[in-house]
Amino acid sequence: MLMDARESAKYRRRILLLASIAIAIVGGVIAALLYHREVNSSLLFGDGQSGPGGMVWIPGGEFTMGNDQRLSRPNERPSHRVHLDGYWIDKHHVTNAEFRKFVDATGYVTTAERKPDWETIRVQLLSGTPTPADDQLIPGAMVFIGTLDPVPLDDWSQWWRFVPGANWRHPQGPGSNIEGKDNHPVVQVSYEDAQAYAKWIGKRLPTEAEWEMAARGGLDKASYSWGDDFKPDGKPMANTFKGTFPVVTTKTLGIAGTTAVATYPPNGFGLYDMAGNAWQWVADWYRSDAFQLESQQNIAMNPQGPHDSYDDETRTAPANAPSKVIRGGSFLCSEEYCTSYRPSARRGNDPYNPMSHIGFRLVMSESGWKTPQIASNEITEINR
Repeated sequence: MLMDARESAKYRRRILLLASIAIAIVGGVIAALLYHREVNSSLLFGDGQSGPGGMVWIPGGEFTMGNDQRLSRPNERPSHRVHLDGYWIDKHHVTNAEFRKFVDATGYVTTAERKPDWETIRVQLLSGTPTPADDQLIPGAMVFIGTLDPVPLDDWSQWWRFVPGANWRHPQGPGSNIEGKDNHPVVQVSYEDAQAYAKWIGKRLPTEAEWEMAARGGLDKASYSWGDDFKPDGKPMANTFKGTFPVVTTKTLGIAGTTAVATYPPNGFGLYDMAGNAWQWVADWYRSDAFQLESQQNIAMNPQGPHDSYDDETRTAPANAPSKVIRGGSFLCSEEYCTSYRPSARRGNDPYNPMSHIGFRLVMSESGWKTPQIASNEITEINR
């Protein structure tokens, strides 16, 4: 009987332990659901009356910018606290259809459609690069071409190529088009092109801090915009590379590109494609040590980014070559090559270099919404 009593006590303790664990798990799930419900229930979507149409209000507050976790790169460290005033942000990338309205209204000619300016290119090249013949300076842009077989991933020139005639209307070159892709992100647009569109529509590019706060969707310090599991329940949450990067085959070539905006679920702020699909230009100059400098403040208040560019990791350009930040990753990101679909991931890119995987979205301050203005008459100044 004594042994039975002991076994019975052990059994009761085991049941109580399991019950406690179950309660903790369920409680955590409920708390997470309530948290998301709280975030989502507080969202304010612009409808043209209470706010700018197609945009979402991001309330002001503090968040942790950057990442110190295993997947982070040196340019994402250290994480640090940032305070931002509230702002409006586009629900999704600027699309082909939206960009076409701008071009039709203004006659704007994008960077990729103009003859390249050697002085603009020269500052991006290492000392000693010979001056090209004038007939080699022809309009075009960088296009992802992939490879037929696996290759070492230390030479991007194996899967990228400058293609004459590539531009936003023909993202992969003259033989391509955007028919049926009105709701895809516009790509092959430079930082200058994005700025021109922003001026016309009466918005602006987000600061790097504004972009990251929005990308996190209220999940402070999470690995991804949707949580810490890359594929929850095996479900892809973003348009990333399918297969072994950078290999493209007859089967995968057609899907190695953008998808329509809002194809994947939104984050906690109701924003689409803050991860994958197409990189997004932001306003800041790129410095690889920007977060180290910013973290010296107790709390960075509405940071506007550095005053110049510096990249101590580049091997193909001068360290101080002009470079603007791009965020969000693209359809080319993958676990084996690039995990830049994380909200803290960041890169620099030549502001005059359009590519087939870079687009943008815009923001607007509350004061900008109250006093909107369209500046289409100023666009001709950019088309020099």
